[in-house]
Amino acid sequence: MRTYILEREQWLPKAVDEVFSFFSRPENLSSLTPSWLDFRMVEAPAALAVESLIHYRLRWHGVPIRWTTEISEWNPPHRFVDRSVSGPYALWNHEHWFAVQGGGTTMRDRVTYALPLGWAGRVAHWMRVKRDMEELFDFRAQAMRRLFPD
Repeated sequence: MRTYILEREQWLPKAVDEVFSFFSRPENLSSLTPSWLDFRMVEAPAALAVESLIHYRLRWHGVPIRWTTEISEWNPPHRFVDRSVSGPYALWNHEHWFAVQGGGTTMRDRVTYALPLGWAGRVAHWMRVKRDMEELFDFRAQAMRRLFPD
């Protein structure tokens, strides 16, 4: 299984507690997801903690997908990890870090992921998935700048 890594870092002019609090509420995930994914939260707890499950539906280029992730690590307000329990990826591990820096918060993401289907998954990654992941995180960065302005 071939794994891929996407890393991003962004500074926000807000306190770490405020930024982490935003991420601790599952209903905010939809504001960080582009409309082309037709993202829908199906079921989630009111607040996240270790072993919280989040169920979603989305459409990737018209293909309906059901996805469930679990919070595997929870260390407010500095770090949490969500991992795929079921869904489109053979592996999905998304690490989120939040650190006080320069009068605001530096937010770092590291997503380690793999696609199913062997060589067909590698071709799909090369043809589309890599670009879609980059566009998704570009959208997310823009949304965070709008949600947490100077």
